[in-house]
Amino acid sequence: MKKKRIIIAGAGPAGLTFAYDLLKKSKKYEVIIFEESDSYGGIAKTINYKGNRIDIGGHRFFTKEKVINDLWEEILPISDDTNKDNILLKRKRVSRILFENKFYDYPISLKLETLKNMGFIRTFNVIISYIKSIIFKRKENNLEDFYINRFGKKLYFLFFRDYTTKVWGRTPSCIDSSWGKQRVKGISIRKVLSNALKRIFKIKDKNKETSLIEEFLYPKFGPGYLYEEMAKKIQELGGEIILNSKVIKINNKNNTIKDITVLSKDNEINYKCDYFISSMPIKDLINGMDTPKKINRIANNLPYRDFITFGILVKKLNIRNNTKIKTFNNRIPDTWLYVQDNSVKLGRIQVFNNWSPYMVKDNKKTVWLGLEYFCNEDDEFWKLSKKKSIEFAIDELVKLNIIDKKNVIDATRIKIKKAYPAYFDSYSELDKVIKYLNKIDNLYCIGRNGQHRYNNMDHSMMTALVAVDSLLNNKSKKEIWNVNTEDDYHEEKENEV
Repeated sequence: MKKKRIIIAGAGPAGLTFAYDLLKKSKKYEVIIFEESDSYGGIAKTINYKGNRIDIGGHRFFTKEKVINDLWEEILPISDDTNKDNILLKRKRVSRILFENKFYDYPISLKLETLKNMGFIRTFNVIISYIKSIIFKRKENNLEDFYINRFGKKLYFLFFRDYTTKVWGRTPSCIDSSWGKQRVKGISIRKVLSNALKRIFKIKDKNKETSLIEEFLYPKFGPGYLYEEMAKKIQELGGEIILNSKVIKINNKNNTIKDITVLSKDNEINYKCDYFISSMPIKDLINGMDTPKKINRIANNLPYRDFITFGILVKKLNIRNNTKIKTFNNRIPDTWLYVQDNSVKLGRIQVFNNWSPYMVKDNKKTVWLGLEYFCNEDDEFWKLSKKKSIEFAIDELVKLNIIDKKNVIDATRIKIKKAYPAYFDSYSELDKVIKYLNKIDNLYCIGRNGQHRYNNMDHSMMTALVAVDSLLNNKSKKEIWNVNTEDDYHEEKENEV
């Protein structure tokens, strides 16, 4: 019997997971993945620059879904044997906020160091503000309301408003509250207090909020290594992956996709298909089809935030660790530093040595930093030459007193388009696009951009697994879109302290 052909757009976490899971479960399908770039993993790829590896955006391997955790360990087992390459390492998560030249825990913790940094008067005002937020709850019309309800107005203005504006280019009052419900969810002062008490009394919490998790898994050579290994397994199972190939046209007739057109090496090639799995941006998907004007308008006004990462290799840092946590060579222990300072454009700093020492060519003698900038393609910063933008980034590190310029050894720049689906402009009408897409019988939308949802990596992979189940068992597509929308997906249970 002739196999049915499934075409997948995108070799990121979602696209690869769909192909791998389907090929393991059924031999009835021919699977072809088309990937626009020259690598696997999408935004979760790892870039090797002269032996120093860059994880774009930072990808902690943590999930509350056992099936996802099992899948990761199926590809790369957890091991302490660092002589092996194909392993997952257990890593300590340390993330802090850099604000007014002081370190604050991220998420904010209520301990002596935090109170000392904020000062008595500011701390008192924060507490009063939080009490007011408990008594006078706002209707959550936007992200600002969401934050104030959970942290109070004073803490919101200190740690959330300006940083969120830096990330999205819009103030929280202009952003849909659903972003907070998906990304911040149960985190609040109540959860911070609960977490602090559990630390003091050493109570283990299996339902701890994702952003409060203190340990995670990480591939020895970065997240991209896992997806490279997954790609190999897909090919061993009979799947085909074609890189440098972009899906540019989708032929939809009578709510069924008949074929797709792929641009590969300046040639347009047509492929018939029985099913089309899309992890490409919804905007690109709609533009590849003939659609009603209303749907086209909504899709083309869906906003994205683009992203630039700089890899900066230095001999040493100026700053030193001000916590009791020990780390290599007495350096700061952070995986991330969130930069709240409004005098710089810089959003976050990654210390790749702390993600995995094997990400750095010479871990003992150098520090490999990742500088994260959030912008749009039409920004002046995006258009700056590589040389000038690198100089700009280094100058900001110097301004923050993180490095001395004389200690810079090397640097590079990486641009990522449509890194973050945003929750404003026509996002409020996205449900109309979803309804339209769900009517196309053999189309399944998965992943972060495929659903225009700011998913974590595990959520994107989960959409793929649910889509495979939907396709094989003829289930409703609604469950695919419901991943990461439930209030308790990553949230502590209400009856727990």
